[in-house]
Amino acid sequence: MFEQVQGVIERIRPAVQSDGGDVELVEVTDEGIARIRFHGACIGCPSSSMTLHMGIERNIRERIPQITSVEQVD
Repeated sequence: MFEQVQGVIERIRPAVQSDGGDVELVEVTDEGIARIRFHGACIGCPSSSMTLHMGIERNIRERIPQITSVEQVD
């Protein structure tokens, strides 16, 4: 499942990079939680929570129903 989530992130990455940030997939747990780490301009950005839930999580869950949530890790 890690590879599937990574594939979705690769599709999203250009939009995040265009704003000076980046996103890294850290792990996918057995419970279906994808853990990501933000880099660059995303760190401390007030919009990163919106990006996480409305952009990244929505896209991943639409394409991979086994993913129950997406969490940010430091």
